[in-house]
Amino acid sequence: MSKADYYATLGVSSDVDEKALKSAFRKKAMGCHPDRHPGDAEAESRFKELNEAYEALKDPQKRAAYDRFGHAAFENGGAGAAGGFGGFGAGSMGDIFEDIFGEMMGGRSGRSANGRERGADLRFNMEITLEEAFEGKTAEVEVPTSITCEDCTGSGAKPGTSPSTCGTCGGAGRVRASQGFFSIERTCPSCQGRGEVITDPCNNCSGSGRITQTRTLSVNVPAGIEDGTRIRLAGEGEAGLRGGPTGDLYIFLSVKPHEFFQRDGADIFCRVPISMTTAALGGQFEVGTVDGGKTKVKVPEGTQPGKQFRLRSKGMPILRSNQVGDMYIQVSIETPQNLTSRQREILKEFEQVSSKENSPESTGFFTRMKSFFDNLSE
Repeated sequence: MSKADYYATLGVSSDVDEKALKSAFRKKAMGCHPDRHPGDAEAESRFKELNEAYEALKDPQKRAAYDRFGHAAFENGGAGAAGGFGGFGAGSMGDIFEDIFGEMMGGRSGRSANGRERGADLRFNMEITLEEAFEGKTAEVEVPTSITCEDCTGSGAKPGTSPSTCGTCGGAGRVRASQGFFSIERTCPSCQGRGEVITDPCNNCSGSGRITQTRTLSVNVPAGIEDGTRIRLAGEGEAGLRGGPTGDLYIFLSVKPHEFFQRDGADIFCRVPISMTTAALGGQFEVGTVDGGKTKVKVPEGTQPGKQFRLRSKGMPILRSNQVGDMYIQVSIETPQNLTSRQREILKEFEQVSSKENSPESTGFFTRMKSFFDNLSE
């Protein structure tokens, strides 16, 4: 069965430029990518066809060969590059993943120039109280991680021996193969890109250069830390493979919800219910603060629901600053419940002797409402 023309597969003309070629491939490939259509054999087959066509046409040399010889340029070892990656060319896969996910596939392998693999970064979730966030603390955390093997000092080779230069790549970590008039470079299959092999591995780490162990680390949590803050401990992650650089440890902090206080940045908010008589006659109450102390709040006569009182410098410390936030007390007025007969009599007597001046807000509201509807009916 003859193959479809590569240009027709991508829906472009034979004089298409590189930018338009890539754009056409990206649009079509995104529509049938296997990750978006799991288990869809037809979509996978279509994606392979698009990938093969783009792999051939994006390279100027391969494109010139295809324009001259057609599909015969890639048969019988003529070029072979399009089929050398099992139908999923490394370059075109990188192009589509770069557009979909924002980075080249495999671009974050962590392998350094000398083939040493960087250790993985670790994450540790820590929950603290609001009081601990106020004061700051030093916490001890236990982290299971990979550390450098002490027996072989991370080389992976048995003590007294050392890794030898890879005979396949000569220590380069990559090998080059020629197919027709094309040359392909790939990771050395013998040493996996490290440039050296271990013939006598360390008994303690089995040649990996690292072992798993639980480590106890001290973490300094500064005063004023906020929920969701990330603390980075450089070099405290997993040890690299066979002497590679160590990863980092990231501590993700969360602050437990408080029973009485709500935090907004450096400010603290607290809702306090007071009695109707305290609101009407005035008075005071005592409230706790986040620093563990107590302070008195004076309630003026005639205080209304929702009234806020500001307590300066009673909030949270601002991180890496000498400044401190404020605390806000919002009062809610509690309506009396479960009244006795005598209490009812007193309230009824109060109602009888009350005037509009005692409830100016409600009196004004109902006056305006009556006027509004009277005007509508005229």
